[in-house]
Amino acid sequence: MWTWFYQLASPKWFYQFSTRLLPWFRWITGLLFLLGLALGLLFSQVDYQQGNTVRILYIHVPAAFMGMFAYVVMAITGAIGFVWRIKMAHIVSVSCASVGALFTLLALITGAVWGKPTWGTYWIWDARLTSFLILFFLYLGFMALHNAFDDKKTADRAAAVLAIVGLVNIPIIHFSVEWWNTLHQGATISKFEKPSMDADMLAALLVMLAAYQFYFLTALMQRVRAEILVREKLSGWVQKLVTGNNS
Repeated sequence: MWTWFYQLASPKWFYQFSTRLLPWFRWITGLLFLLGLALGLLFSQVDYQQGNTVRILYIHVPAAFMGMFAYVVMAITGAIGFVWRIKMAHIVSVSCASVGALFTLLALITGAVWGKPTWGTYWIWDARLTSFLILFFLYLGFMALHNAFDDKKTADRAAAVLAIVGLVNIPIIHFSVEWWNTLHQGATISKFEKPSMDADMLAALLVMLAAYQFYFLTALMQRVRAEILVREKLSGWVQKLVTGNNS
C-alpha cells in the first residue's frame, strides 16, 4: 500500500499511469453525460410549479456541488503539500483551481438563469448566493496569488495558505440556508431517508452528479499532466518524451 502511495507522489509515475487511465475516464464521462441528460431532459417529471424550467437543476446542482468539492480537494492537497512538502500534492492543488472555478462559474450562471423565472430576478444578495460568489473569488484569488510568484515553491505554499483559510467558506455555503433567511431551497439530494423530489428526477440528478465527478477527475488529470510537464521540463524523462525517445 505504501509503495503505491509513494509511487503516486512521483510526477513521472503519475504521468505514465494517467496515460492509461484517461481514455477510460473520457469514455465513462461521455456515457454518463449522455445518460444523465437523456434521463433529465426526456424522461424526468415536469415540476408542477416550475414546469420545464426545473430541468436546469440537472446542470446547476451538480456544478454547485462540484464547485465546493473541488475547493475541498484543492485545500486538502495544498495542506498536504504545505506540511509534508510533497510536490505532487501542490501540483494537484494548483490544477484543481481552474477546474473548480469553471464549475463555480457554471453554477452561478445557471443559478441566475433559474432564478429569473423562479424568484423574478437574476441575482439577489441571498446568503447562499453571496457565499458562493465568494467561493468563485477565492478560486480567482488562489490562481492570481500563485501566478504572482516566480518561484514555484513559494507560490505553492502561499496559495496553499489561502486555500486552507478559505476552506471556512464551504460550511458557510452548505449551512447558509439553515443559518439565515434565504430564498434558496434547502437540501434535497442529501435527504435519502425522505427524498424531496420524484424518484425519476433523483435518479437523473444522481447520474449527472456521477458525470460531473468523472469530468472533474478527467479534467484534473489533464491539468495535472500539463503542470507536470511544465515543472519537470528539464528532467530526463520529459526530454525523452518531448523528443519521442522513450527507450
